[in-house]
This record gives sequence, structure tokens and C-alpha cells, in this order.
Amino acid sequence: MSRAAGPPGVVGSLRRRGTLVRMRAELRRDLAAAIRTRDAVAVAALRTALAAIENAEAVPPEEAGEPRPGASPVAGAVLGLGAGEARRRELTDGDVERIVRAEVTERVTAAGEYERRGQVDWAGRLRAEADVLRRYLV
Repeated sequence: MSRAAGPPGVVGSLRRRGTLVRMRAELRRDLAAAIRTRDAVAVAALRTALAAIENAEAVPPEEAGEPRPGASPVAGAVLGLGAGEARRRELTDGDVERIVRAEVTERVTAAGEYERRGQVDWAGRLRAEADVLRRYLV
């Protein structure tokens, strides 16, 4: 299936040869392309969508558990690469798609509010960001 046309260097489509592609990987790849082509609208949309996904993966501190202390001269210190990293939730493709859909809805709603207040330029910018993110939805 062909990809949707969009700003230079930025592509988006969940389907490739009939299979669902990991949206986060595609968002990251397209963010790099948008940065290279200096597409400020796409960069803003993709960065905030990726941040929303990262935030959804966060586990509340009370659920994260304690990092395992190692044999260190400093009491309670953790050793090894990533030993102090907090556990993260694993999101499904459906979870990620819902997050991106919510980001689109948020931008469209905000754009309507900006238009009602006479700030047409900001409304247009938000609608353009929503269009960038819509290309990732099935």
C-alpha cells in the first residue's frame, strides 16, 4: 500500500504489505526526517505525540518497586547499566493508536477554540499538526 503524501521527508502509514507496523518506530523515523527537512509543524506534532506515548508508559512510583541494590560500597547503590531504571508499561499498537488519536482530537479542539478567539494563525498551525498525526491512524 502506498504511503500518504505529506510534508517533505515525512511519511505516515500504519499498513505496509498488509501488516501493522509499530507506530512508535515510524513516528521516530519520521521525526528524524522532519528535523532534517526543518519541517517545524511535523517536528512539533511528532515530538508531542512521542512524549505522550512515553508518559503513558510510565509506571506510578508506588508500582515501580525498588531497584535492586548491588554489592557496592555505597549503601543502597545500584550497579550495572540500567539497574536503576524504573519499570515501564508495555503498550500495544492499539494503545499507541489511541494516544495518537487523542493527540489529534486535542489539536482539533484547541484549533476551534483559537478560531473562536480570532487567532486564525494558531488554529491553522494546530490543524496542520493534526493532519500530520492523522496519517498514522488506520
